[in-house]
Amino acid sequence: MSGGVDSAVAAARMVDAGHDVIGVHLALSKNPESYRSGARGCCSLEDSHDARRAADVLGIPFYVWDFSDRFAADVVDDFVTEYAAGRTPNPCLRCNEKIKFAAVLERGLALGFDAIATGHYAELRQADGQVQLWRAAEAAKDQSYVLGVLDQQQLRHSLFPLALDSAKADVRAEAAARGLYLAKKPDSHDICFIPTGDTAGFLTSRLGSSVGDIVDEQGEVVGAHSGTHQFTVGQRHGLRLGIPAADGRPRYVLSIAPATNTVTVGPKQSLAVSSIHGIRPTWTGEPRFERWRGLAQVRAHGSAMPAWISADREAVQVELDEAAHGIAPGQAVVCYDGDRVIGSATIAVTGR
Repeated sequence: MSGGVDSAVAAARMVDAGHDVIGVHLALSKNPESYRSGARGCCSLEDSHDARRAADVLGIPFYVWDFSDRFAADVVDDFVTEYAAGRTPNPCLRCNEKIKFAAVLERGLALGFDAIATGHYAELRQADGQVQLWRAAEAAKDQSYVLGVLDQQQLRHSLFPLALDSAKADVRAEAAARGLYLAKKPDSHDICFIPTGDTAGFLTSRLGSSVGDIVDEQGEVVGAHSGTHQFTVGQRHGLRLGIPAADGRPRYVLSIAPATNTVTVGPKQSLAVSSIHGIRPTWTGEPRFERWRGLAQVRAHGSAMPAWISADREAVQVELDEAAHGIAPGQAVVCYDGDRVIGSATIAVTGR
């Protein structure tokens, strides 16, 4: 129970279904903020109090589990390390992989519980002796992308009570009808451990400053930066270039090279990517090693792109039908067969 409306309603539905439910709030920060800034961040002290009040309304036991050490190592430190290497990680996906559906589920099973239920918008279906992960009914709220790292063992012990909801407004209305005062609480966004929204400032506080060059595709210096960790592939704003492009058009970050402390910029067409090489593949069920037609998604709220997909035990190769822009190493590529999640991999290399 994060302290938001989705997990509160999910818990309520589990109670209605007759399950033996306890509410668990995760303490993930060593120094949680007393109040979050509007919809920015989550996991604050305010959120924990909101979760406790929701549990009281539902009449279920409530606990706070401290996973701050593991969260710091597996999510925050990983986030910093990836940016230092010139990659763009997804901390929400990593949290699901390492914390919510690993550490939390492990403790829950050890305590004798059968499953972890969350307020994620995604659907689970039983078929062919497996639990399959599918997109949620409401496309705008679908969160199957950030769950694409889950394996069959984790899916067998997971429940998503909001899977078939057609509108977030209905969930809020249900919360209000149940007397849950957080029915109007705004959804959280941005990175939970950076409630200010200043990712560059957070990374600089961890990695320090290191002045380097911003160059164009020909290697000409067109600006300066104070740390490659302040950039991501596809970025347009905040470049502060000293020399404009010859055609006067905007320039974007094309690549990041921490080894030489340089950032390369260029026109949007140079961002075009038609192939994706992903490493460390994970599968929601049986691996698919044959070449198959599917859909690839590289952002939590991005479009699913038609592609040819092939894989082995070490990597996934995606060949897009049409070139896409702004795909950064470090992001996850999640592969779908229609609306069903098949697996995911971490993007290592992109090509034209």
